[in-house]
Amino acid sequence: MSPIYDCSVEAELLTGMRLARVAIGRGDLVVVPTDTVYGVAADAFNPSAVQKLIDAKGRTRQSPPPVLIPGIPTLDALAESVPDEVRALVAAFWPGGLTIILPAQSSLAWDLGETRGTVALRMPANPITLELLSETGPLAVSSANLTGEPAATNARAAELMLGDSVALYLDDGAGGTLASTIVDATGLLAPEGKLRIVRDGVISAADIRDLVGADKCA
Repeated sequence: MSPIYDCSVEAELLTGMRLARVAIGRGDLVVVPTDTVYGVAADAFNPSAVQKLIDAKGRTRQSPPPVLIPGIPTLDALAESVPDEVRALVAAFWPGGLTIILPAQSSLAWDLGETRGTVALRMPANPITLELLSETGPLAVSSANLTGEPAATNARAAELMLGDSVALYLDDGAGGTLASTIVDATGLLAPEGKLRIVRDGVISAADIRDLVGADKCA
């Protein structure tokens, strides 16, 4: 059985974080807390690790995982172009529960699945996961559940679904019950193009429209 580390206990936090870095480095999966639901994470630049993630959830390559990043500067490193409206959204809602789909840098050596040249990026508001990201770099992270099952809101619920397909679990107590809001910002790069809300979540559509303007939203 894969271990669960209680991050409220300093000794377990230190051990869990060290082993999580090692697991990510060797291409294994780790369940991490976020400010929304718990996520299962893999090295975004390790194609076999990303495939492990897809297989563990019972998904296909047509459902590529989002990528969590440690800070706003990484946005420009991974996205080919960032519209001004996206920069406004990032300033308002990152770190937090907003995932933004943008064209990926064409030079990136990764394989997240059938992305059609895009990448979904988010900076989470959880100090444990942000610290891990600062050491590992970008992580492919999808909700810690089997496809079709409710997203896990704690490490034990994730372990019951994912079991030994995950190397270890970092437990930071109860997480949120809603996933992140996903917006597709690729349309903003076209003349008269608009931002599209792909999935409702913790950031309301009204707040997004208020910030970027209703005329910029589909």
